[in-house]
Amino acid sequence: MEILLLSIFVLGYLAIALEHSLKIDKLIPALGMMALLWAIIAVTHMEVFEVDTILRKLEPHNLEGVLLHHLGKTAEILIFLMGAMTIVEIIDYFDGFSTIKSYIRTTSKSKLLWLFTTLAFILSAIIDNLTATIVLITILQKIVKEREVRLWYTGLIVIAANAGGAWSPIGDVTTTMLWIANKVTASQLVIHVLIPSIVCYAIPVFIASRMDVFKGNIKSVIVEEKSKSKHSATMFYLGLGAILFVPIFKTATHLPPYVGMMLSLAVVAAFAEYFSNKAFTTGGAVSDGGHHSPVHKSLSKIEMPSILFFLGILMAVAALESLGMLFNFAGVLEATMPWLGTELATTKISDLVVILLGMGSAVIDNVPLVAASIGMFSIPTDEPAWHFIAYAAGTGGSILIIGSAAGVVAMGMEKIDFFWYFKKIGWLAFVGFAAGCVAFIILRAFLNAPVV
Repeated sequence: MEILLLSIFVLGYLAIALEHSLKIDKLIPALGMMALLWAIIAVTHMEVFEVDTILRKLEPHNLEGVLLHHLGKTAEILIFLMGAMTIVEIIDYFDGFSTIKSYIRTTSKSKLLWLFTTLAFILSAIIDNLTATIVLITILQKIVKEREVRLWYTGLIVIAANAGGAWSPIGDVTTTMLWIANKVTASQLVIHVLIPSIVCYAIPVFIASRMDVFKGNIKSVIVEEKSKSKHSATMFYLGLGAILFVPIFKTATHLPPYVGMMLSLAVVAAFAEYFSNKAFTTGGAVSDGGHHSPVHKSLSKIEMPSILFFLGILMAVAALESLGMLFNFAGVLEATMPWLGTELATTKISDLVVILLGMGSAVIDNVPLVAASIGMFSIPTDEPAWHFIAYAAGTGGSILIIGSAAGVVAMGMEKIDFFWYFKKIGWLAFVGFAAGCVAFIILRAFLNAPVV
């Protein structure tokens, strides 16, 4: 029966990885796979377990309890993401991202490259790498009119956005998952991953800035556009501040992150309603021509397909975890894979395993890879391995255009050819990823060195 379950999971996984070839949204196989796995477990009365992370063993439990346990953990992530997405949409409702344009004051191609990639690196750590990529490409399209040059900028923005999301607990879905699962703390994640992430984006940008394509000035003239709302700057900084408040709230209260995100959403939504000059009723119907509350409008625009995909894939991985498959597979890995970490590192997880996981995220979505690693490895919070997984899974996807959400959205917005990206940008992303891995290992040795 376990072979059947694994077969369903592998087939579903392949359908997710090949969504562009099959022309089927990845949420469909994810949801179908989740339902089938749990249905088979229920119908065949298979024994389910929960992992005792302290004793590192499997504890038998009833199916309903295990299912509710995993649903609760998954819901924490989904509610957190929905809150963050809504805040971002409220900022966009007030045209808040137009504030970024005020920072663009140069026509030098190389300076623009550093400006856009640095903005991508910083913004992705706050509003997530996907949104940062969309915002910056939208601005880029208004400034750089030469398509070939713009494609180069877009490719480097993807690298920088993924690198920026890796060191922040709110910058990427995978780091958020690790943070909510109490595998990492916000402060230690920043300490261990920030420098490798900077290396990961700075080296490719430095190399690219020396290429002919980034020499000289852009041909188009930068035109100042008036913001659609007089509250755009206020909502931009309020929204970013509200999201940044979430880790502080968690540290102070020790409550799950989604509670802090709901508080932040409530504050931002309150200001949004106050600033809005359109009358509305509780139901959203209004008397001045059918306008909607900014909050209702923003809620209608959040990425529900992504939310459903995360629900499906996380609960599918949870099904395998509940059967003990991931826990047992982790034991096999620890026993058979060479440990390439330094003597100062405390993790039993091979650096090679983590690097392969990172490179694998370029081909397969990094969300299920990280979800599987959370279920496999029963090591303490803030072990260096978790930080390395956060870095590798977050940045490895840049190697291929389809390897990250930021890359996929860039591919759609600019119609980037898969092989063009692989030939022109892929090697730069790999160099950055590899350099960041080396930086992480060196930094890990330094941070874990005994105090004399």
